Amino acid sequence: MTAATAPPSSTALPTGLDGLRELIERESERLTPRMRDAARYAIEHPNDIALNPVATVAEMADIAPAAFIRMAKALGFGGYSELQRLLREPLQHATKPTFRERIRHYGGEQTLEHPDDPAEVLRAFSRANIVSLEHLQDDAASLPLAEAITLIENARIVHVLGLRRSYAVAAYLAYALNRVGRPAVQITGLGGAIAEQASTAGPDDLLIAISFPPYAADTLQVCEQVRAAGAKRLAITDAFLSPVARDADLVLEVNDAKLLGFRSLTSAMSLAQTLAVGLAFSKRKNRKQRGKHAGPPSFITDLLEVDC
Repeated sequence: MTAATAPPSSTALPTGLDGLRELIERESERLTPRMRDAARYAIEHPNDIALNPVATVAEMADIAPAAFIRMAKALGFGGYSELQRLLREPLQHATKPTFRERIRHYGGEQTLEHPDDPAEVLRAFSRANIVSLEHLQDDAASLPLAEAITLIENARIVHVLGLRRSYAVAAYLAYALNRVGRPAVQITGLGGAIAEQASTAGPDDLLIAISFPPYAADTLQVCEQVRAAGAKRLAITDAFLSPVARDADLVLEVNDAKLLGFRSLTSAMSLAQTLAVGLAFSKRKNRKQRGKHAGPPSFITDLLEVDC
């Protein structure tokens, strides 16, 4: 029996989705890449697992049925059916679709009757973004925001990396952090010099890596490069099993709506704003506690002056 298929060291099975999530996080290193894909799908779409046979789920997830069966056994379940029973029980008490289902609905199940009508497209995107923001609002208390702000505040320089669709979020976050007095540079990779740009990160620095599926290969390479240099890493991504989250010092999970293959940036931008403004409030609070009411810069004491 291989390490990837041997049962976990603890024989106690979880009693709910949160427990399953913790088990997968604890045992993820023992799973094969395809089993991790199956585990990620189970966490993100628990009702699919609960209500469908493995062949149907495999087709929806584009993952081989064997990966789901082996994943379940590697986590200590008797098989796929036992994992199903765990995830089916909460449905007896459910009163509304989960966030993941709603996002998938807007991402793939919502039909535009008149796609040539820009107003209809705008309404569809607006509805999808509202779902994303509702989820972010509901999860606000469970996100390690204070810890993230502390990481940013203690860094000598904050390096911000986001490529492809994450580029806009990274550009805004680097700008906003500078506006509230925290030195930040954006790693852009322009001219193919991404490794050279990342080489300036040292042990006293922080890398904020922002990436969502499909994860940019250059972002993953920079994460490894910066980790080897001793810098701390804050990952902003869609799931704790994301490759960007691997070995990160802290992970902030955020999910944006997906419509017709396009993912919005609404929730990710809101999170970036929260980190910048939260940092400004933290700096102002620290200055007051030290009795230093005077001195530069004014945007630390008066947030009305911050144009973020």
